[in-house]
Amino acid sequence: MLLFYNLITQFYFFSIRIAAFFNPKAKLMILGRKNWRSELKTKIEKDKVYIWIHCASLGEFEQGRPLIEKIKENSPQTNIVLTFFSPSGYEIRKNYKYADIVCYLPFDSKSNAKDFINIVNPEYAVFVKYEIWYHFLKNLHTNEIPVYLISGIFRKTQIFFKWYGKFYKQALKFFTHLFLQDNNSEELLQKHGITNTTVCGDTRIDRVVSVAKEEYSNDILGEFSASHNVIVCGSTWEEDEAILCRFINEFNDKYKLIIAPHEIGERHLQKIEKQLYVQSVRLSCTNSIDPEVKVVIIDSIGILSKLYRFGTLAYIGGGFGKGIHNVLEAVVYNIPVLFGPNYKKFKEAKDLINENSAFEIRDYEKFKSITNNLFCNKELCIKIKNQTEQYITKSFGATSRIYEKMQILNKNS
Repeated sequence: MLLFYNLITQFYFFSIRIAAFFNPKAKLMILGRKNWRSELKTKIEKDKVYIWIHCASLGEFEQGRPLIEKIKENSPQTNIVLTFFSPSGYEIRKNYKYADIVCYLPFDSKSNAKDFINIVNPEYAVFVKYEIWYHFLKNLHTNEIPVYLISGIFRKTQIFFKWYGKFYKQALKFFTHLFLQDNNSEELLQKHGITNTTVCGDTRIDRVVSVAKEEYSNDILGEFSASHNVIVCGSTWEEDEAILCRFINEFNDKYKLIIAPHEIGERHLQKIEKQLYVQSVRLSCTNSIDPEVKVVIIDSIGILSKLYRFGTLAYIGGGFGKGIHNVLEAVVYNIPVLFGPNYKKFKEAKDLINENSAFEIRDYEKFKSITNNLFCNKELCIKIKNQTEQYITKSFGATSRIYEKMQILNKNS
């Protein structure tokens, strides 16, 4: 099975190299890993202690970020090596101030893993949520370097628990300890002989609470949203935007939209604008808001989590594709959330659906019906506000629980 894994990963990495000739993201993945050994050696100082934190992309970084900042807060002398697999994480967070070194994770191979870990020589390592790279995990285990998984969540449909997934399940056993989001994950792992687990919750909740408490103002959006029913639409894709544009064209006398698309390339922005029969403006292109503007399009990245404070309702994109964006970023503001049908892999979305604090949208008519009902039913909105407050409060604190348990485990290792 190891031979098969090596063949699959090598084929995948070879495909990225081919794609790099015509795909900008793939090109960044290749260029970012070029000469990684020599680059890393110049940054590592032999007399310093390093902790290695690995995130697949930007979403996993937001889960790992509270722990990184907790480590720095309690141990400022400790140095953080932060690695990403994807450019969407690295390019945005390569200058993250709490990490001493930020780089791409080399492609998973026996030699790459051996060299990377020998150069960094981390005191311990932390992988966020789903990242399971066999050679890196095995090398850490062989060298008796503690390695932890945080905010892990497992379902019986995953490859680890299939009859053909024993190899991948073995990789899970290289972890010193797995910190999980929920009891279902723990019960599933224990059924398969993995007992070094603790249920601590999702560190993303700590992060979204922190963001919500940060001071943020935007005069344009403040003026736009004042005394109006505003739907903030986060990380939208074409299927989402077709529904949203049709809705605001029909109900522009009642509502306004803030649309933050997943892709902000010029072609995509123009496609959104062409679907709108009402006046719209790009946020970067205005210094004031005309009263006739019904849609503000966010044409920059990095501010979405702060935008939900301007809304009375949130629409989370991605539910008609691979999966929804971060629901918690909106829920922390205690507003109702709506999203498409592909949400089943997201615990918080299922929790909120079960509590009737979030709503599944399968087509335009459903979106129109639920949205109009929410804005007319003040009692329901108050009930949702109370439920989301309780949900956030009871879920808060995963970072501290993980950090404290890790200190005990590190002392005993």
